[in-house]
Amino acid sequence: MIRQIIKINEEKCNGCGLCANACHEGAIAMQDGKAKLIRDDYCDGLGNCLPVCPTGAISFEDREAAEYDEEAVKVHNEAKIQPKSPCSGGGCPGSSAKSLTRNTFSAEPVATHSNSQSQLMQWPVQIKLVPINAPYFNNANLLIAADCSAYAYGDFHNRFIKNHVTIIGCPKLDEGSYADKLTQILKHNNIKSVTVVRMEVPCCGGIEHAVKEALMNCGKLIPWGVVVISTDGQILD
Repeated sequence: MIRQIIKINEEKCNGCGLCANACHEGAIAMQDGKAKLIRDDYCDGLGNCLPVCPTGAISFEDREAAEYDEEAVKVHNEAKIQPKSPCSGGGCPGSSAKSLTRNTFSAEPVATHSNSQSQLMQWPVQIKLVPINAPYFNNANLLIAADCSAYAYGDFHNRFIKNHVTIIGCPKLDEGSYADKLTQILKHNNIKSVTVVRMEVPCCGGIEHAVKEALMNCGKLIPWGVVVISTDGQILD
């Protein structure tokens, strides 16, 4: 059938990932650093992605395309929220939710610097892997961080991870939007606060955009803030 559908100009695309985050149907994915329309039948032709594109790379066109399939979109989005484990049996041990206990007051001498101890409170940390109803989310101060930020900022554990449940991701490399998963986490758990730590680069805006969308959609008023890290490791905001 001939219908209205989005068109992405790859030459104009800067790989920021904002359009993929804005597409609730999952029709857009980041591939090889560029936004791509992965399925015609996932695109409803309404263009929620258009206003968020900073380079004007997205437009409408009328062409032969599969009809929008709402049921297929529903199945696709449910699979993103609850990803299947690549491991057989009862699930992958590396994805099993668990809390981590830190013995801050150990009497044993420590051979390394005092600030080198990990402050991570739980496992896993990847947004795509964390269970929505993991017990460590209850009454948590939630840190949602772009994964590069921990490498750019030297004292990341003590400055940001300490006393926070931490989840990380990269909107440029991960397929689909984090917004749906984050919405479910915020909706179904008693989250006390949300801190977003992102890099200054444009593609990192995708993780901030996803958090904002989740905060709007979760039906709760949760205190939140954003910290921006420069590529040379300085706090900008």
